[in-house]
Amino acid sequence: MIRSVMALAALLFLAGCASNPYLEQSLKPAAQRHESKEWFEKEWGKPSGTSKRWFGSGETWTYYRIAGGTARILGGINPHECEITLRFDKEGKLDDYSYSSGC
Repeated sequence: MIRSVMALAALLFLAGCASNPYLEQSLKPAAQRHESKEWFEKEWGKPSGTSKRWFGSGETWTYYRIAGGTARILGGINPHECEITLRFDKEGKLDDYSYSSGC
C-alpha cells in the first residue's frame, strides 16, 4: 500500500515538473539567437503585459494563452491557462524565459 502511494506521488511530482516540448521548440532557439522584442511582437503579437526589470536592466513581457483543456463531467471544457514570461536585456534581446505548468 505504501509503495503504491509513493509511486503515485512520484508520478504526480514528475508530471507537474514536465516541460512543454512544443513551447521549448520555439523558445529555446529564440533564446539562443537572442531574438529581439520586435521579432516577438511580429511573430507572437503584442504582449499581454510588460514591466521594467530591476535597475533598468531590461524589460519583462508576459503572454497569456489558452493551452487546451480538460472535459467537464457535465459537458464543456475547463481551459488550461498558460503564462509565458520573456525577459529582455537592456538592448531588447531575449535574455531568459519561463512558463507556467498550465502550458
